[in-house]
Amino acid sequence: MSRFAPCFTTSANALSLGRAGEVGQKLVSPGFKKFIQSWLINTLAVLVTVVVLRGHIRYATPADLFVASLLLGILNAFIRPFMLLLALPLLIFTLGLFTLVINAALLYLVHWIMGKGFEVDSFGWAMLGSLVISVISLPLNIMTGGGNARLAARRHQRPTDSKPGGGNGPVIDV
Repeated sequence: MSRFAPCFTTSANALSLGRAGEVGQKLVSPGFKKFIQSWLINTLAVLVTVVVLRGHIRYATPADLFVASLLLGILNAFIRPFMLLLALPLLIFTLGLFTLVINAALLYLVHWIMGKGFEVDSFGWAMLGSLVISVISLPLNIMTGGGNARLAARRHQRPTDSKPGGGNGPVIDV
């Protein structure tokens, strides 16, 4: 048997997949964990949005909320990139603010697909809902390390002047 041949073993707590003789690598991939984390953040953001905009965005059962956030995540993963590409001139012109319109359209599409399970009163409420979802999702993604959002604080030392007279930097004579 080759050194790199797959070996399937069963442990007491989970199935493991590894090279021949190796045990301990779980079948749950990091991508799947990232997906679950993103889905839970999205669900929490949609739940907060439903609470904040109560009466205008609503769901029938908790299962409908989970399905709506899953559907919103799927639409964001597959349809949103094409919409962003098609709307590129508008995105450039509005300095990226048109993404709120795209997010609102996807939220309204979830309403259209789910019907009575997840309702949004109008496109205007979908705009406000997409804004609330974005405001809630951003800090949660930063705190958990999910998504593309990164927050870094660096402190740099002031550069020393290597010129023979010292000084605090370049001088512009007027």
